[in-house]
Amino acid sequence: MSALLCLDKVSKRFRGLVAVDAVSFEVPEGVIFAVIGPNGAGKTTLFNLIAGAMTPDDGVIAFAGRPIGGLAPDAVCRLGIARTFQLVRPFPALSVEDNVIVGALLHRHDLRAAREGAQAVLRRLDLFDKRHRIAATLTLPDRKRLEVARALATEPKLLLLDEVMAGLRPTETDRMVATLRAINRESGLTILLIEHVMRAVMALAGHVLVLDHGVAIAGGTPEAVVRDPAVVKSYLGAELL
Repeated sequence: MSALLCLDKVSKRFRGLVAVDAVSFEVPEGVIFAVIGPNGAGKTTLFNLIAGAMTPDDGVIAFAGRPIGGLAPDAVCRLGIARTFQLVRPFPALSVEDNVIVGALLHRHDLRAAREGAQAVLRRLDLFDKRHRIAATLTLPDRKRLEVARALATEPKLLLLDEVMAGLRPTETDRMVATLRAINRESGLTILLIEHVMRAVMALAGHVLVLDHGVAIAGGTPEAVVRDPAVVKSYLGAELL
């Protein structure tokens, strides 16, 4: 498998704080890849660098063979990288469908075509029957699904998911896992996710990168990573083994 996303010694500093410290990894096309680590490890900063919300101080970020470090977020999105956010913020006064149409309009400039694309995404995320609901009235699980739908509507090649399982009950987590697995299997969409819910990581990811204080301390299959002594000490805790 060829690498869709490559990071080579990428760093980001905020005055005296090194949030991301010379991190290197590759995400092959078509896989589900997870980034885990304790709070403050630099995971969301890493996503911000990839998505264009921040510019790396050092290192190279390449997407499909093209350097993207320093590009604006809209330019990164047009190249094929979409993201979700930890705090879901749909347009609260718009309907579920209209929220997704906004994303679909990135590549589908005709409103009818954008609506068709949005409705296809809503069916995939089990939100079609709620398409006329106002976004502000949705439950947390449905808002999480809407967040994913809005990103998918931009027709990405790489989907960045920032803790989409946070706050969900186990049954809701399992439902989201099944949805993401199906999307990856059926469309070949590459998914890079940040997640604290280890049951989701173990069920979804083929490869895991562990960050701690901005440094990549481990990487490998989920089964290998959860048994790495450095990971246990810094993040998981021996009780999870």
